[in-house]
Amino acid sequence: MRKTRFFIAVAAVAVTLTGGLAVASRSDTAEAAVVWNEDFNGAAGSGVDGSKWNFDTGGSGFGNQELEYYTSGTSNVSMDGQGHLVITARKGSGGHNDCWNGTCQFTSGRIQTAGKFTQQYGHIEARIQVPNGSGLWPAFWMLGGGNWPTDGEIDIMEVVGRDPNRLFGTLHGPGYSGANGYGNNIVAGSPWYQAFHNYAVDWTANQIVWTVDGQEYFRATPSSLQATKGNVSWVYNHAFFIILNLAVGGNFGQGNPAGLPAESKMLVDYVHVSTSDSGPPTGGTNAIRGTGSGRCIDVPGAASNDGARLQIFDCNGTGAQQWQFASDGTVRSLGKCMDAAAAGTADGTAVQLFTCNGTNAQKFTLSAAGDLVNVNANKCVDVAGAATANASALQLWTCSGGSNQKWTKA
Repeated sequence: MRKTRFFIAVAAVAVTLTGGLAVASRSDTAEAAVVWNEDFNGAAGSGVDGSKWNFDTGGSGFGNQELEYYTSGTSNVSMDGQGHLVITARKGSGGHNDCWNGTCQFTSGRIQTAGKFTQQYGHIEARIQVPNGSGLWPAFWMLGGGNWPTDGEIDIMEVVGRDPNRLFGTLHGPGYSGANGYGNNIVAGSPWYQAFHNYAVDWTANQIVWTVDGQEYFRATPSSLQATKGNVSWVYNHAFFIILNLAVGGNFGQGNPAGLPAESKMLVDYVHVSTSDSGPPTGGTNAIRGTGSGRCIDVPGAASNDGARLQIFDCNGTGAQQWQFASDGTVRSLGKCMDAAAAGTADGTAVQLFTCNGTNAQKFTLSAAGDLVNVNANKCVDVAGAATANASALQLWTCSGGSNQKWTKA
């Protein structure tokens, strides 16, 4: 692929972490529902599985004026015999003298799954230890096809060696590509290269959530994209393929490539794709239980009139507490939809029952972290005042991670 990935991620103010993040293992539920996996358990020196991976090769700079020549085979991409894929960036041309800027300065590796595996929606995760060195640019990302940026790009993880404590997650699409990409970044208390970390997105039709070691740091929806970038298209409702690479220099990597050691290694423990973390299935009905209160989302008096303010109440299995997560993104009970009153987006907007009307004010997603988020407002369903008593009212509120905003199917 040829594309420009030079950007400074922009969105909400970056979250500054006070310390290093602990490495988190995947849950048993997610493991049980893996639909594609690569665990890199080959013998030391062996190559990648050709039924899963392709090589991108050459020294064109790949639209970013990168300094490496990407090779095929095992010279820069191989197993270490300890359950890891190793992508190695090496100083020197490796005999390749046809880079965009003349004699190649480095060799490295870039592998992808185009034509062999694509995925639309789900939980996409890799456990990676990035290398240390100013001028390095490791990435775990996805493309929606060969027509960039129209087909879209999801950057799950990018770390640049010149800023080793900062992690980027970004979308690129028509009207918000290159330096104008839509994303966010977080700064950790210690460099990302010091340990393996789990980098992931949870992707549904109307939302993509970025996490590292299970901690959310960016959430994108069609409405939040357009609120930031204007009248641009959400192009993430089709299949994408996966890419792993270690670039050197380039418009975004920059840094001091000349000061790099002879070899720099990016280690990948696994890449897993599952559907279990992408939200609840459609079709059946479930109660929605609050983590903080232990009570269920309830329609007062089972009244299906428009404007009935939703509440929490002792879970009782009645129809007033049975909700269907429909394929159109709505959450339905008693023949009507969960709704943000008057299509409100402000903190404190009432969550009510209302005749289904197809608007984004009636579209909600339940994330792997238990956040029930209104797509239009990009805010969480919240128990007002963090109350736990019966008949406590529901509202929209800025997502805070509090137990009064956490929900699970019951």
